[in-house]
Amino acid sequence: MSYSVGQVAGFAGVTVRTLHHYDDIGLLAPSERSHAGHRRYSDADLDRLQQILFYRELGFPLDEVAALLDDPDADPRAHLRRRHELLTARIEKLQNMAAAVEHAMEARKMGINLTPEEKFEVFGDKDPEQYAEEAEQRWGGTEAYAESQRRAARYTKDDWKRMQAEVASWGERYDALMAAGEPPTGERAMDLAEEHRQHITRWFYACTYEMHQGLAGMYVSDERFKAFHDSMRPGLAEHLKEAVAANAARRTT
Repeated sequence: MSYSVGQVAGFAGVTVRTLHHYDDIGLLAPSERSHAGHRRYSDADLDRLQQILFYRELGFPLDEVAALLDDPDADPRAHLRRRHELLTARIEKLQNMAAAVEHAMEARKMGINLTPEEKFEVFGDKDPEQYAEEAEQRWGGTEAYAESQRRAARYTKDDWKRMQAEVASWGERYDALMAAGEPPTGERAMDLAEEHRQHITRWFYACTYEMHQGLAGMYVSDERFKAFHDSMRPGLAEHLKEAVAANAARRTT
């Protein structure tokens, strides 16, 4: 039984042009021709094509494929060992490239989606990613951290500006509260503590009362966070910590 060039191309998943080329260079000459001169391939030809495609899939150039199939002194095992070494090196290189691409994709997905100019416009001289590595080390395995990063990656410059405006407004009102001498256990202080918790929930992740108290404790224990909050008003970090605790107590009891 014999097959036309079109049939063989369909069987093997190659183009008719490829088969014509293999014939022209003597790599795969069809065993028969029809009365009209058309190529006809036998089962033995298909077996040879299968071998050709196997070596091509491994990356062998056509001249090496011809040598392997036609040279009785050729050592297929030696060729395969050499090709295996080359392929192994290529695979390692591709894996490293894939890892680099995945890292870049993850960084893009998880990072703040702003250009350097927009970051400066929104945050001024405060780097929003200054503590990113430490935050990942502390909370990287938590769902709250993952959710926070997913949301941050979607925010536009206008979103960050609205967020900053909310923080500024809250800071002004908390400053006024402290200036008036109101205690952290008072209603106004607890209400602003609750607003602070809801701000986190709205913009970053679902902040429970327990998580909120943990954050407030860090605002006091970590000098950098303490400095940020006390820049709004000296003593604000400690005042807020007590207000957060009082708000949690009234909401959960």
